[in-house]
Amino acid sequence: MIRLANEKDLDAIEQIYLDIHKVESEGEAVIGWLPGVYPVRATAEAALSRGDLYVYEDGGEVLASAIINRTQVDVYEGAAWLYPAQSDGAAVLHTLTVKPSAGGRGVGKAFVAFYEELAKQWGLCVLRMDTNAKNLRARAMYAALGYREADIVPCVFNGIPDVMLVLLEKKL
Repeated sequence: MIRLANEKDLDAIEQIYLDIHKVESEGEAVIGWLPGVYPVRATAEAALSRGDLYVYEDGGEVLASAIINRTQVDVYEGAAWLYPAQSDGAAVLHTLTVKPSAGGRGVGKAFVAFYEELAKQWGLCVLRMDTNAKNLRARAMYAALGYREADIVPCVFNGIPDVMLVLLEKKL
């Protein structure tokens, strides 16, 4: 089940962030995030306070989280988008995280499907998201789900320097 997150979910979300940082530091994954920089508990707390933090829960356990809204990050401006959208005219998926032990079970794909349904409910047909160019697993999943890589832009991403940010889009 995917639902809006609540205060009780913050510990589980933070633990997912920590687990992802751990598997990356051990060389088991390449995502491009930095422990203590992004994502951190404050990332989830800010999204919770805005009301745009969602969780995937199974059997009472939070297995994934994401931020879903209409907020396009600054580096989206001027990108080579195929599908134009005003500043709040696209649904945006941010910080999709899946508990490493739940990987390979379709949780990420289910979250993207939920995001697409939410965009439809909002009356939006343009979908946008981003990922670090290093994150080949995410890039492959998004491509398999019909997302096109619109651009790759160098930036400082949420405090992480020297990121090559892949901007993805899809039209419903």
